[in-house]
Amino acid sequence: MFGDCLLLHVASCICMLLLDGETVSSRPCNIMGENRKLGQIILPRRVPSKLSHRHQLRGHRSISEISGVVDETLGKRPLDGQNDTLKYRVFASTWNVGGMVPSNDLDLEDWLDSRASSYDIYVLGFQEIVPLNARNVLGPRNSCISTKWNSLIEETLNKRRRRGAGLHQEITNSSAKDRSVQEEEHFRCIMSKQMVGIFSSVWVRSNLRPYIHHLNVSCVGSGIMGYLGNKGSVSIRFMLHETSFCFVCCHLASGGKQGDVLLRNFDAADILARTRFPGGAAQDLPKKILDHDQVVLLGDLNYRISLEEAETRLLVEDKNWSILLENDQLLLEFSTGRHFDGWQEGVITFSPTYKYQPNSDQYYWCFDGAPGEKKRAPAWSAHQGLLNPTPEMIASDVAGESDGCMAFMRLPLLPWVCVCVCRCDRILWRGKGLKQIQYDTCCNYRLSDHRPVRAVFHAEGEIRGDADCACGCIALSSTSE
Repeated sequence: MFGDCLLLHVASCICMLLLDGETVSSRPCNIMGENRKLGQIILPRRVPSKLSHRHQLRGHRSISEISGVVDETLGKRPLDGQNDTLKYRVFASTWNVGGMVPSNDLDLEDWLDSRASSYDIYVLGFQEIVPLNARNVLGPRNSCISTKWNSLIEETLNKRRRRGAGLHQEITNSSAKDRSVQEEEHFRCIMSKQMVGIFSSVWVRSNLRPYIHHLNVSCVGSGIMGYLGNKGSVSIRFMLHETSFCFVCCHLASGGKQGDVLLRNFDAADILARTRFPGGAAQDLPKKILDHDQVVLLGDLNYRISLEEAETRLLVEDKNWSILLENDQLLLEFSTGRHFDGWQEGVITFSPTYKYQPNSDQYYWCFDGAPGEKKRAPAWSAHQGLLNPTPEMIASDVAGESDGCMAFMRLPLLPWVCVCVCRCDRILWRGKGLKQIQYDTCCNYRLSDHRPVRAVFHAEGEIRGDADCACGCIALSSTSE
């Protein structure tokens, strides 16, 4: 009789816990003076949410791929304070557009690979969206061009959604799955920021937006006199669930003279040191670039190939990329360990992205030109030529009496050197859980003398085990805190 009562008492306790929907983990139960522990109890009331969540995932191609075997435990919330690990696909690209205004019908589908519709986050960095003349550097910001770029990006990323919406109007009894697919393919710009010619724009799927918080931007000018915005960086950071991301779009010092690589190193170090984000009152938020969990740095870094032009030209014509890479200034900085410690770059298998002749696939070599044309370096940076400009020089430039920064060229300069064909446009990254799976260039865009460079990442982020997520994310694994 006593044993039956004891079993009945234990059974009633378990039933009450199941109805309550609480998880009991290693809770002591004092029975007959002995401490015994109940095992973990899987919550029955979470099963419908899991089934609903799994149903929502059907037809979703956006969030990321599943590594390994899909089994019955995939997507379940872990117990005992464990976190789910979610995987996102991040598309990052940089493009120096050389001050050229895009046409209204510029097709960006190939560049953004939008037909695949397989990305969750787009990070797009531009340099020189306006000409770097004194009017733009010292005057008010010209936001018309950045607005136009955002309009073209939005039209490209959401083209499939608009097509789907048109089809949806013809179908009166559209299913919930059709509606969820349309929602999945809606991209929103969560932040865009322009500093003179540097422009950064970040887009995410609309079903991710509710889980993004602490979105901030920080700009650092490192150009003329070390502070103006013709060179520098625009950094955008945010928290996605429990993981902090930081995307840095930069334009470093130009120049092909001996010693100019030191200016680029200084610019990079200056950007890392001076970029600051606000901290949170109730949360310990990262304040500097390197404090974030995952960081992508992209832009026109301006690192050159340390070879004479004649030799470089022969190597490019022979597509001998290995010798060029052995003399790549950025890779040499990596190898010395003095700079870019902890950063990574993918294997480069594409041709140099600068400098092309206008509207052509032919490179611009310094000593090419029409018969009788004066052979000279194709460009100088105001960062190189400006020492102490007089107010008259600046005034004449702003008034349009001179050709942009050419007013500064009246200053004494060192003997010019040639700007060589090089890989200026690069994408670097760092951080646990960030893996690059693609690194290439898009050669069929001839808007400027640069070609866009792009990379695709798998980014793993954490979500609290007790948090609800309706973003369509798939849990890949669980990690203990």
